[in-house]
Amino acid sequence: MKVTINIIRILVGILFIFSGLVKAIDPLGLSYKMQEFFELWKMTQFNDYTLWLSIIMIAFEIIAGVALLLGWRLKLFSWLLLLLIVFFTFLTGYAYLSGKFKNCGCFGDCIPITSFTSFIKDIILLVLILILFAFRNKIKPLFSETLNVLFMLLIAAGSFWLQFYVLKHLPLIDCLPYRVGKNITENGKIPSGAVPDSFSIRFIYEKAGKEYEFSPAELPADLNTYSYKNRIDKLVRKGNAEPPIKGFNLSGVTDIDSTDFVLMMPYSILLFDNKVNKKTEEWEKQFQEIRKEADKKNIPIYIITTSVEEYVQNTKTDLPVFKCDFTAIRTAARANPTLYLLKMGTIEGKWSYADFDKVNKSLKSVPAQPSMQ
Repeated sequence: MKVTINIIRILVGILFIFSGLVKAIDPLGLSYKMQEFFELWKMTQFNDYTLWLSIIMIAFEIIAGVALLLGWRLKLFSWLLLLLIVFFTFLTGYAYLSGKFKNCGCFGDCIPITSFTSFIKDIILLVLILILFAFRNKIKPLFSETLNVLFMLLIAAGSFWLQFYVLKHLPLIDCLPYRVGKNITENGKIPSGAVPDSFSIRFIYEKAGKEYEFSPAELPADLNTYSYKNRIDKLVRKGNAEPPIKGFNLSGVTDIDSTDFVLMMPYSILLFDNKVNKKTEEWEKQFQEIRKEADKKNIPIYIITTSVEEYVQNTKTDLPVFKCDFTAIRTAARANPTLYLLKMGTIEGKWSYADFDKVNKSLKSVPAQPSMQ
């Protein structure tokens, strides 16, 4: 029995550490997933706190997983893990049974799994953690209390440091559709071989005060004696005919779609900036250096935000400004601001404001472009 308990302890500990680390490379992803739940439950007042909730939950997964491997303070952590897995099982069960979510973000964007798979995974974990809970007194610490405490402090510090680092410098491993090497135009198309949603068409007719429902093949021969009331398209099977990139449409103050114009440029720079106050930021000095280098090479720079009028009014910029869907921007730019170097719509480089000092090194290798004037 002791061997079985240790195997379960190691498996559960590793899974929690892995789950935490996969999400720690992009904590905003979990934050946005939490907002989806809150919006569905009409609890949007908590949206401002989802990032901190995400950071704390991710750190706890890693810390609890390591504590389980070390056998440290299991009387405490067995209770915490049990409460956490009950909560997770509720969330994944709701996501699956409601049909509102394709996935619950359990392993972030790098390992998307269906809501059903997440639910089954959590049920299995719940059983395993219940076993560990029942035999928690039989699990002994691997090391001395001093060594375990020191190790746990390092793990806790590392868990938070990693998340704050990627929030400033972009995800260490980019699993989003806007990663370097991807073409925005191509990723905005439905993949070949994708299965579209399947619908069942039903017609509602009325005759002699009574309503009847027919499929197209069931329409009666005396249809002219019926009164048409409505048409219902019932979803029979959910498909996967969605492009990886959705909502990336650029337009200016005139609302003319300029997406193709921007993405077909031989080279271009996009600055995603949703902070439209007048305060001068440190990154703006570095951005001016980037602009000088871009001007030398005749590489156009476009600013992408959610409100053209507000941005121009507050920043007084003389650069072209385009608006884009907020969800598309927050997917494309995990830090604000984020800068892209594009080559005919393909992402050649991607930097957060904290790394703008590295942009000119890449621009120097870009050939000078013909003047557009």
